[in-house]
Amino acid sequence: MLFIVGSLVVLVSVFGAYGVHGSFAVLWQPLEFIIIFGGAIGAFITGNPKSVIKGVMGSFKTLIKGPTYTREHYEELLGCLYSVFRLAKTKGDLALEAHVEKPDESTLFANFPLFHGDHHAIEFLCDYLRLLTLGASNPHEIESVMDAELEKHHEELHAISGAWQSMADATPALGIVAAVLGVIVTMGSITEPPEVLGNLIAAALVGTFSGIFFAYGFMAPIAASLTNTYSADAAYLNCIKIALVGHMQGYAPQVSVEFARKTLAHGLRPTFAEVEEMVTNLPAAS
Repeated sequence: MLFIVGSLVVLVSVFGAYGVHGSFAVLWQPLEFIIIFGGAIGAFITGNPKSVIKGVMGSFKTLIKGPTYTREHYEELLGCLYSVFRLAKTKGDLALEAHVEKPDESTLFANFPLFHGDHHAIEFLCDYLRLLTLGASNPHEIESVMDAELEKHHEELHAISGAWQSMADATPALGIVAAVLGVIVTMGSITEPPEVLGNLIAAALVGTFSGIFFAYGFMAPIAASLTNTYSADAAYLNCIKIALVGHMQGYAPQVSVEFARKTLAHGLRPTFAEVEEMVTNLPAAS
């Protein structure tokens, strides 16, 4: 939603101020747009694998929605982690096996619908709980594996925002290319009357304007917005990691969950009292 609001502010500010004195007709230069955006798209396709191209196409949904996880998501996650750890402490890690192998049918996870519906997060948690049921016991080694997985996930997502930033960096230069080609056309028509030359020069300058405008008014902000969103969403998986490490090191469920809570951003972090009240009212897992 903020992406839409910000884009409208950019458009109204730039074209509203321009429209007071200028003509919008002169800004319509389709050949300039083909040079700029055709070149940018071609360079984008050349410089990125299919996975990134597909990710960029799907990034508009992320832009409109913003960060996936709210305070409610984190409150529920902490409750879910507490239930999992409490079950493991009272009945042993093997008691988690049924829930880990078939999370879609798990009565434990079903108590937490927001988490239960997040396929990636539940898969991440279950993969490492499965290692515990298989006898993995070294928390430092497992933490290293989790860090590697999270880093890979981070790289994959930030390759998408990086592609947007690369286009933002290239578009002003392509605008200059369009402007130079327009000047070449103008110089080839140097014997034309001044009004004709004026229109040709204006058309050439539209290339420079368009490259700069779309790069810094849209593409660079899109890259920044995606980077912020991906970083915010990564905190959800990191929260799971911190709690799991605490559990593997032998801490009580309350302590492991508190470790995770302390890593959350201030605006998303429930208070200690809220978490304490929530876990007190959780149903017993089996």
